[in-house]
Amino acid sequence: MPPLRTLLTEARERLRAAGVPSPEADARALVLHALGLTGAALLTRAEEVVPEADAARLRALVERRAARVPLQHLLGEVEWGGVRLRTDTRALVPRPETEWLLHLALVALRGVPAPRVLDVGTGTGALALGLKAARPDASVTATDLSPEALALARENAALNGLDVAFASGSLLAGLPGPFDLVLSNPPYLPDGDRAEADPEVRYDPDLALYAGPDGLDVARPLAAQAGAALAPGGLLLLELDPRNAPTLAGDLRAQGWEAEVLPDLTGRERFVRASPPPPGVSPAQESGAAG
Repeated sequence: MPPLRTLLTEARERLRAAGVPSPEADARALVLHALGLTGAALLTRAEEVVPEADAARLRALVERRAARVPLQHLLGEVEWGGVRLRTDTRALVPRPETEWLLHLALVALRGVPAPRVLDVGTGTGALALGLKAARPDASVTATDLSPEALALARENAALNGLDVAFASGSLLAGLPGPFDLVLSNPPYLPDGDRAEADPEVRYDPDLALYAGPDGLDVARPLAAQAGAALAPGGLLLLELDPRNAPTLAGDLRAQGWEAEVLPDLTGRERFVRASPPPPGVSPAQESGAAG
């Protein structure tokens, strides 16, 4: 029976040889998950022998990770934005950078009592549930085109004991609002990115990733529909790709919106924050007022 230290080393080296980007962190996570340990045990119990059945379970997980199955799928649940989320092939694995979109949403809603919020393309339900957990007074609706993703989001709502309304449909169809905030992490990758995608991306639904030649085939109509559904003073918040976020912001400004691009924590231009022009105000009038 191998000691814990040996199993951890084996896992790390197997993942490194397979080209996994973060072999040390992933090996630790798999060891803790497979053996039901806490982080401190890797130090305090490093020399303890591990029963063969447990070691075999760990090695099977390591082999799946070496085959580039996403770590989150192997763990089954992840901590994200203050909530627990089940993750599997039904929806996009929530990315760490999207937690900053949640932060921006919460900042935008400061001082707004009982805000009405719509999360478009909810996937696992990450944004909707993270926001509801932080703002219990908010009325949160989450929509997705995929029935499978909506089923997963509902499971995650039940897992966290959070009351979010779910709706099936394309973008804002059947959801006229008004909303104080519409937020979304829509598909935003250009179709040409498929050939260069990381192996883990194969496990994410195509529907949640790619959006036409410039990656804006979803964001453009989403913004157009949001403009009609936002309450006065309402805000649209989107996560996009640094290659196309400035393009969408420019398009919106040309239509009379106030729009800006905000960086993520690495300084990349990833988020668009925008508010539509008042009803009846044309882009020309907005331009004249600005002058």
